[in-house]
Amino acid sequence: MAMGSVQLTASGRSRLEDELVQLRDTKRKELAERIEASTDDGDISDNSEYEDLKEELIMVDRRIAELEFLLATAETIESPTDGTIGLGSHVTLSDSDGETMTWTLVDPAEADTRAGSISTSSPVGNALMGKANGDAATVETPGGSIVYTIKNVA
Repeated sequence: MAMGSVQLTASGRSRLEDELVQLRDTKRKELAERIEASTDDGDISDNSEYEDLKEELIMVDRRIAELEFLLATAETIESPTDGTIGLGSHVTLSDSDGETMTWTLVDPAEADTRAGSISTSSPVGNALMGKANGDAATVETPGGSIVYTIKNVA
């Protein structure tokens, strides 16, 4: 694997492929139709909706290009099976307050905390790498150290 290349889990690749299809096949076409409709109204020189739609189309095109490149160049990886935490591992851990959380460790390009995934380069993700069930991982924060106990690795 080349230095700096992106590694995706199978589910992460699938999620990004779905996003690409939705943007390319639905969102972009919808924006193009709305732009065309706004130009049918005549003078576009003072049409803020037209300008907003063009800007949104540029952002969608940029994301489409980013996803196409990412998917074309990324390597799909398998989660470790030896019980140690690595890229693609599903980890349940608890903090010193007893709060339990479950995360999937992924490449930064795939990370989405709302979807339950954190980057291996994040402070928590980095501290968990290489650990196993029952180990403790310490994360340094501006407010002090947080110790997480690993409850399950899948």
